[in-house]
This record gives sequence, C-alpha cells and structure tokens, in this order.
Amino acid sequence: MKKGRGRTSRRRRRKLRRSSESRGVNESCKPEFIELQRWLKDRKFEGANLVPASFPGTGRGLMSTAPLQEGQVILSLPESCLLTTDTVMRSYLGAYVAKWQPPPSPLLALCTFLVAEKHAGDRSPWKPYLEVLPKAYSCPVCLEPEVVELLPGPLKAQAQEQRARVQELFTASRAFFSSLQPLFSEAVEGVFSYSAFLWAWGTVNTRAVYLARGRRPCFSAEPDTCALAPYLDLLNHSPAVQVDAAFNEGTRCYEIRTGSRWGPREEVLICYGPHDNQRLLLEYGFVPPRNPHACVHVAQDVLVQYLPAADKQTGRKSSILEDHGFTDQVPRGAEVMDSPLFFYSRNLTFGWDGPSWRLLTALKLLCLRAEEFPRWKKVLLGETVSDANEKTSLDVAQKICRHLIEETDAVLQKVSRMKAKETALVTQLTLVETLRTEELKVLQASADILHRLLAASA
Repeated sequence: MKKGRGRTSRRRRRKLRRSSESRGVNESCKPEFIELQRWLKDRKFEGANLVPASFPGTGRGLMSTAPLQEGQVILSLPESCLLTTDTVMRSYLGAYVAKWQPPPSPLLALCTFLVAEKHAGDRSPWKPYLEVLPKAYSCPVCLEPEVVELLPGPLKAQAQEQRARVQELFTASRAFFSSLQPLFSEAVEGVFSYSAFLWAWGTVNTRAVYLARGRRPCFSAEPDTCALAPYLDLLNHSPAVQVDAAFNEGTRCYEIRTGSRWGPREEVLICYGPHDNQRLLLEYGFVPPRNPHACVHVAQDVLVQYLPAADKQTGRKSSILEDHGFTDQVPRGAEVMDSPLFFYSRNLTFGWDGPSWRLLTALKLLCLRAEEFPRWKKVLLGETVSDANEKTSLDVAQKICRHLIEETDAVLQKVSRMKAKETALVTQLTLVETLRTEELKVLQASADILHRLLAASA
C-alpha cells in the first residue's frame, strides 16, 4: 500500500480538517482590540484564556489560549463593564429620563444612550467597546424590503411586525429625543436619525444578555432585563454546546461556565438557546449550518390549500385547534380572509425527523370526516380514529411538503438571479439563500420519511 493511503492516514487527515475548521486567526493585536482589552483591564476584567480571533464560517469570535475543562468559568465580566439602565441613569441622560412623562421604556433608554455615546466619538468613555460593535446588523428588520419578500411566509410576517414595532418606537420617541437638545450643539434630529436608532436597537436586540433589574418609577412597566456585556458578546452560537450564564451576586460578575471541553486555539462557543433557524435569523441575524433544531413552519394559507374540499366543519375544527394551543386565531393577510380557517401556525412544522407531532395531529383533526368528528378528542390524545384518517393526514402532509420544496426551489433560483444583478444586496441575499438552502435539506428529509410512512400504510 502506498504511503498516506491507509485507514490511519485517512483518520489523521479528517482530524486535521476538523481541527483547522475550529481554529482561527488571532486578532488580539489589532488596534481596536488592544484598546478594548486596556479598557476592560481598567475595569478589573481579566480574560487571559480567551482572545479575539477570526474563524471560517462564524467570523469574529473568541479563541481559547489554553485547555478549558467542563464546568470551568471561562469568562467573568465585572459589573463595572456591563452597560445597563443603571449606566444610563448615572450618566448625563439620567436627569432627562427621570423627568420624562410618560416614563420611557428600558429599551428606549439603552438605545438613546448608545446613539448619544456613538455620536460623542472620542469623547465617549465607551468608545473602545463601541468601536468593535458591528456597523450594521443583518436581522430582518435591517434588510431591504425586496430581500424580506424572499423570506418564508411566517418569518416574513414576523419581520414586518418587528419592523413596524421599531418604527413605531422611533416615531413615538421623537418628543423625548427633542427634550435632549440642551445636550447637543447640533439639531437632535441629525443625532437621533432612524438609521442611528436602528443600529442601537440592533445592538441591544442581538447582543444583550439577560440581567433582570427591579422595577423603577423612572421607567415604563416593560421588563428591564437587558445588559450589554463587552467582550462576552463576541462568543458565537452553537446548538451543540451547553453553558450556564448568570450574574453572580457574590462576585458581582456576569459569568459563563462551560459544559464542554475546549482545546487550545479552538473557538469557544455558547448556546443562545434551542432555536430554529428562522428564530435565530429574526433575533440575531444569522443562520447556522446543520442546526438540529432547524424546522420549516407551515403557514395557514398552505394548510387551507390542501385540506379536503367542502368541509363545513372547518371553522369548528380551527376553533378546537386554537383552544388547545395549536394555532393563533389571527388573520395573516387578505388572501385568507374569506376562509373560515383564520390562523397561523405556532408549532406546525417539518423537521429533520419528519412532520412534527403537532402538525400531524392538527392534520388528523382537520381531515376528520363528518361521521368521525364527534371523536375529535381522541385525536388530541394521540389515539387513532381510523386507518383512513391516518392515511389522509399523511397524504396532506406529503402534499404540503412537496409544495414547500417547490416553493423553496423557486425562491433559490430567484435569489441566484438577483445576486447576479443586485450586487449591492449580495450579502443580504446570501443570508436568505443560506436559510432557504438549510430549509430545503429539512424538507427533503421530511419528504423521505413521509414516503416511507405512506409506503408502510399502503
């Protein structure tokens, strides 16, 4: 056998490939990170085991400089490094927030502080942190409308609602921004532009950690739970790792304790939660590959399209599903306003292991024939009403899955054409392309499972 062609050699090559994929290029010597580390050290932070680095696939993150053991505290950020509403109230903005009526929300206070400090430039004590923050964000609220149109229906609806909420908050806050005019030599309209506010909102929404604060009369009743954590927020997401993250009242530090082991020069990852790709894109602006929690949500108009025709009990069936938490009874567009089935899916999905139990259960109930309908409670309990009902629901699930595969294929082709023409949108279009490609893989896995289930029931 020639040298390098044996089993041991192949294993060694695979191990080296995996190792190279998780190792990054140290960026701790870049000027912005030198300044950040100096700023953090002045605030009593020591992060000797983690350094900024650039990684293939995930981009900028934190790399281990030494072996990290399971259960070890890998990062302990002093309270003095955290940017919270306490930070805002201790600043020059505090007096303006305290006297404003009605009281602003904690989110608005944080966004206002970020915009003001960003505008201050070199005069801001938070400049070293602000300099390493992204210049723009990629969550759907920040995408161009023509790109949002390419998102899956349920995600597009959520993205449009999110954009409307952000715009409403900005519009409703203009009077408060105007009250801050004494703090600025130029017009506040130029300081607190929508683009500046959107950047601040994106910073809080995508990077904040959970840190509950007590209710204070200077703020509205909305929960005060967001804290920006410099350096810690460089940690990227992986669904495969486990961590404990919390504020330690004893040490007065926000601590990350890993549930995994890490070797030297590996990217250290944390888990943002067991989220599907649409949720990760909506809240954080990225789509991970091979996400075990990835799923494809089924919109209500697709369900309506493939239900048995002329079913006079559809309205009652949809009410049952709503009453038992399967759906939300909210219209989602004029195209279904004439249908008695006004709902959108909450957990009606296709996943790597096929259609979800909730999707199949909903379909079984919706496919009940008139003489079977009195036994609808059996369906919700997971019992079989009839072989015909089981097969009909699988048939409908297969048709829906095929429809979604065709729709996803068509969108991917459209994205490919747009990338060739709309060069300014390539980055945003690539994000949609990644999401749709991952969803196509999930749908194809579900289609294979449904094919086997139907073959077994034949």
